[in-house]
Formats: sequence, structure tokens, C-alpha cells
Amino acid sequence: MPKKYHIDVQHTSNRYPTIGRSGIVDWGEGCLKCAQCVKSQCVYDVYRERSFSEEILADTIDQLCKSCFRCVQGCPRRLIHKTTNPEWEALGDDVYTPEIICATWAQAESGRIPVSGAGYGGSFSGPGFDSMWTDMSEIVRPTRDGIHGREYISTLIDIGRKPAMLKFDNDGNLLSETWPNLRVSLPIIFDIPPFGDLSSTVWKAMALAASRLDTVMVTPLSRIEELSEFSSVLVPLLETDDPDAKWIGRFRMVEIPNTEDAVERMRFLKGLKSDLLVSARVPALASHEGLQRVVDLARAGFDLIHCVADERGYEPEGNGGLHIKDVIRRAHAALLQDRTRDEIGLMVTGGIAMAEHVIKSMLCGANLVCVDVPLLIALECRVCRNCRDGGECPVRLGQSDSLWAARRIINLMGAWHNQFLEMMGAMGIREARRLRGEQGRVMFMEDLERDSFAKILGRPNS
Repeated sequence: MPKKYHIDVQHTSNRYPTIGRSGIVDWGEGCLKCAQCVKSQCVYDVYRERSFSEEILADTIDQLCKSCFRCVQGCPRRLIHKTTNPEWEALGDDVYTPEIICATWAQAESGRIPVSGAGYGGSFSGPGFDSMWTDMSEIVRPTRDGIHGREYISTLIDIGRKPAMLKFDNDGNLLSETWPNLRVSLPIIFDIPPFGDLSSTVWKAMALAASRLDTVMVTPLSRIEELSEFSSVLVPLLETDDPDAKWIGRFRMVEIPNTEDAVERMRFLKGLKSDLLVSARVPALASHEGLQRVVDLARAGFDLIHCVADERGYEPEGNGGLHIKDVIRRAHAALLQDRTRDEIGLMVTGGIAMAEHVIKSMLCGANLVCVDVPLLIALECRVCRNCRDGGECPVRLGQSDSLWAARRIINLMGAWHNQFLEMMGAMGIREARRLRGEQGRVMFMEDLERDSFAKILGRPNS
């Protein structure tokens, strides 16, 4: 497969023992001393490889055990028992769940799609992205006709404005004004993490990974100089005015916050560099005012609208707000109604925890997404948020080696890339750009419930 369609991954071991879902309680009293202990028959060599970790003050069996229950069932005196690991239950939150965190660690280590086990025992539907299903009707003989190597599926995305039409003269020369654009190999760019022990080595690792993956990363101004060697992949976030911003010429793209003078600042920056891409960072709001702001910025000439939700993927203001998928759908519909949708790029941040969330965001109407917290999880972050309160990071994330951290991020994106290919192949879509707004390939739980039960429950069908 050509290099541009492939991400090189390299096995990169964890620095700390990972936290397993279950632990084994092994009672030594009453052992019959069988000639062949059931422990020696473990196909995963758990008991042979187990060791004591001074970091977590426990046996590493928690991370090695695959929960096959062979030892539990095979011990004649029933001296081996399985129990849920309380440390595993304490990981993350309702969005970055223990299952997602552990799967992200595995992907960052191996660069491969994680195997979740035999069957799914969870709920039929859930909040957020778990309330929507994608159409996989195009999948054919997956064990025989695997999409890897059989055909090319492009995950390339263009960032920038696109003209509604092109005009040519009688000789075929282009008369329309051309606008700058930026092509990235994945529908993903990196955003500023909302928390974390973000040392210089972590920022350098993110920038190095972005350059290897042929993408870009939003970067605070305070980190620009120390990352000057990676200027081609940096997207400075200009939170304050700079009357003499000639240094902007070093970059291909910048981002400015949603202020009253945002349009004037955008025009000023484009005056300094005509081929500069300017992104508007706005809160992900589904209110009339929020959607109208998106439309107004698109009309004004911004190259990209960046809608930012909170860490959990909901509207950033107040409680009980809409999920980012619903905000995307409404923003996409507002731009379609304004007839500017094909001219502007829409990007979202917040609650993007898995590869499938990227695809689902694009199906709802986004052109691409920003990821933040998954980058930290790839570096073994526990999502405990101790760092936010001034506490110590349990995995000393800020002390990690930048090359090791970059490889972990690349591995994670390599695993996500393979999942993109699997999902797009199963949907019969060979071009990532075609994912945008393909809501006919999606079933939403709320729509199914309304269509099925509205009349029965006496609710309005709207």
C-alpha cells in the first residue's frame, strides 16, 4: 500500500503496569498440591509472568489476566476467585470510561485495533454517541475480502474555504479567485488538552507526532517559541491582540477566539499573509444565537469554524445541554439553509474518546475533529484530574520521554486509522470527504423512539 495511505506503528511498552478490570484472589490455605496445578495450564502464562509492582503495591496479574476463568473453574478446591478491581472502577468518568481508557492504552502500546472479547453485555443504547448507529450494510465477506490492501480508502481531508462555483474563459483559463487550503492525512488535528501535566516534553511529543502524521495542532502562544522547529504543524491560538503580528508568516494556519472584533482580526491577519488560513474558535452552542454566530462567521470569510464543547462533549454553558452530535447536526443544517455549507469547514472538539466518535461526528455534519484527552490517555493518563487541583500525577506524565510519548500518540492514531478504514469500507464509502453530513447512513435512537412510540404514548411526533 502506498506510504500516504499507511501509518507506521511501533510497539511501545507502558512505563507503568496497566490497571486490569479484574483481579484474582488466590487462597493458599487448603491447597491440595496437585501434581499439575491449574495455574501452570494458563494459556496466557499469567502466573508465570506475574510479579510484584512497587509502583501500585500489587501483583501485576490484574493487567495480565484475560478473564477466561479457566483457573477459577479448574481448581479442585475452588481456591481461586475473580473479583472486580476497585482501582479499575475508579478510572475516568462517564465519557472516558475504564473500558475506553484501557482500550486506548492497548492501542497506544501496539498500534492495533483492540479486541474487546466475545460478545457485548452492555446496554442497547446510551447517551451521546452511544445513541446512534452507523449503516454497515456494504460489508461483504469480511474474513475473506479484508479492506487492507484490497482497495484504497482515502482519509485525506482539506481544510479551507471552497468556492461555490468555478468560472473559466473561452480558452479554459480559470477566472475565479482561488483560496488557500491545507491537506491533512487524517480527519483529525490535535487540540490543547484541557488538563494534564503538560511539560515541554509533552508538547514536543505532540508536535513530533503531528509532523509524523502529516497533521497540525492548536498551540498556545506561550509554547510557540520552544516548538519553533515544528512551525509547519503549529496552529497558534491568538487569544490576545498583537498590533505587529508579522511573525504570523511562519505559520500556515492560526486560530482566534470568538470575540466581537473577530472578523476585523481575521481580515487584518489575512492582510499580512494572503494564503493564511484563519479558524474561528467558538463555543458549541445549539441556541439560535450560537448557530447564527456560526453562519455569520462563515459569511465573513473564515476558513474554518471550530466549535468547542466541554470535556464530556456537551454544550459548555450550564447543565443539561445538548451533546456535541446534536450541536453538529444543527450547525450543519443552519449552514445548509444559508447555502454556505459547501464553502466552509466545520470542526468540533469535546467528548471525542474513540475512533468511532470521529466517524459519527463527520456523519452528523463535521468536516473533521480535534482530539485532546485521548492524547493524554495514550501517555498513560488515568483521567483522575489531580493535576487540575495541583495534585501529583500518578504516572508522572510530564516526566515522560518525548520520543516515547510521540510513538504512543502515533500508535493510537494508527489504530484509529485502521478503524476508520474498517468503518468506511463497511459503509461503502471510499473517501473521507464524503462522510460529511451523510446522515442517511445513521440511525438515531431518539428518532427511532419518536417514530415508534410517539402515537402510543400520546406524544407529538416532532
